[in-house]
Amino acid sequence: MSTDYLRAIDESDLDRLLSWRNSEQVRRFMYSSQLIKREEHLRWFEAIRHDQKRYPLIFVRDETPCGYVNIGPIKPGGIAAWGFYAAPDAPPGTGHRMGQCALKYAFETLHLHKLCGEALGYNEASQRFHRRLGFIQEGDLVDQHFDGSAYHNVICFGLTVDQWRQQRMGNGDDSNG
Repeated sequence: MSTDYLRAIDESDLDRLLSWRNSEQVRRFMYSSQLIKREEHLRWFEAIRHDQKRYPLIFVRDETPCGYVNIGPIKPGGIAAWGFYAAPDAPPGTGHRMGQCALKYAFETLHLHKLCGEALGYNEASQRFHRRLGFIQEGDLVDQHFDGSAYHNVICFGLTVDQWRQQRMGNGDDSNG
């Protein structure tokens, strides 16, 4: 039986996270696709580790770190955005398991009312991922992101705690958390 969980990032994760984030597999789907320098990465960590409204997390699958999830900032009313990526060498199925774990964390641990996500228009895998997790497409922002050479649409998704609970009930998971 496998165990999946999220834990806070710490200094021991920094090299791993930088390696994942700088991989072409991850970078090509980010708003900022340039290589991140170590100094920039350390400044990011110092800023985020003290931010009480953000939750930078490592997804652990069978005791192996396999992905990154960031939830926040949390706005009044319990509404937050999320971002995520699986490690480039993560086993198949990691993304979905990480997503399910992140939703449980967002709604049961953080007690959010709504989680929002975005996907670049050309990132069809992320759009499918959000829909598979039960997110509803709430918008299509035309030419919202400029990557230095072209404009891209940004697809907006949302999922409320009530929608999430309903889906869990429909899937035979009657735990109310």
